[in-house]
Amino acid sequence: MCDEKQKQRINLKFLVKLKKTLTECYKLLQEAYGGNSLSRARIFEWYKRFIEGRESTEDDQRPGRPVTVSTPETVTKINQIVRADRRMIAEAVNSDKETVRKILHEELHMTKVCAKLVPKNLTPDQKFLRQQVCSDFLEKLKEDLGLMKNIITCDETWIFQYDVEIKRQSMHWKTPESPRIKKARMSKLKFKAMLIVFFDINGIVMTEWVPEGQTVNQIYYLSVLATLRERDNAPAHNALSVKQYLAGKRTPVLEHAPYSPDLAPCDFFLFPKIKSALKGTRFESMEAVKQKTAELLKALAKEDFQHCFDQWKKRMERRVARGGEYIEGEHLNVE
Repeated sequence: MCDEKQKQRINLKFLVKLKKTLTECYKLLQEAYGGNSLSRARIFEWYKRFIEGRESTEDDQRPGRPVTVSTPETVTKINQIVRADRRMIAEAVNSDKETVRKILHEELHMTKVCAKLVPKNLTPDQKFLRQQVCSDFLEKLKEDLGLMKNIITCDETWIFQYDVEIKRQSMHWKTPESPRIKKARMSKLKFKAMLIVFFDINGIVMTEWVPEGQTVNQIYYLSVLATLRERDNAPAHNALSVKQYLAGKRTPVLEHAPYSPDLAPCDFFLFPKIKSALKGTRFESMEAVKQKTAELLKALAKEDFQHCFDQWKKRMERRVARGGEYIEGEHLNVE
């Protein structure tokens, strides 16, 4: 007497004889059996068998009950399977699920993790460039021990009238009976402004609020370049006229690799500090935003900036050692 799965295999064999495609077979079986239908993987497996000429719809013989002990052969096989296809491991190696779980966690030391969010999936050339830029910079530091004291770094960022708190910032204690606090999606902003900041190892050198409607292009950027010594490679910063201006002022320029907010002091240090403190506050005017931002910048100690520059050097050393890769656990600006 046929069981439910064999009946489906018989129907699948009939559909193959009618020269139905795999997708058509899957949809028809789903339509006929609903939630009890064979899985897509099983349908694919049996479809392939029937296409290759298999006649029997009987399930293959299995060598007894699943193995409940771990063997070196099983560990090796699971390691190969999980790297190629994480599904159906237990069935493929004829082991029970608990044995597979123990092998994955205790012997192969594997864990299931979410994908790491990064600014960009770097190409080999981009990784090499990041590594090379960091290596060149570290060489300059060896040649000139006082170089860090002469660097002024700069970047721009949007400051919003209201920036919603991240979920971690709005965490609270609750009893089993109390309801969770609700968090609305970000409402439409009334205003925002762009802030340009220059700072060095000792503190803030200069801040500039970009006038409303003004584009930060090379012409505008030239007007705020007087104290700039190191800049990132955004288009406005990298324009020919900016390079000519810096050359004319005999200002040495340190190269910054593209897609590298993790190597820009403003992105991994200054802006996160300011924006984290501003999140959750709804300002009534642009002047209030500017005043609060100025207070936060003024509150940063000299030691904060020195620590930032120390971390900058360490980040570059790690990028050289890791072939230009982003490093998990370090702040990455992906906005």
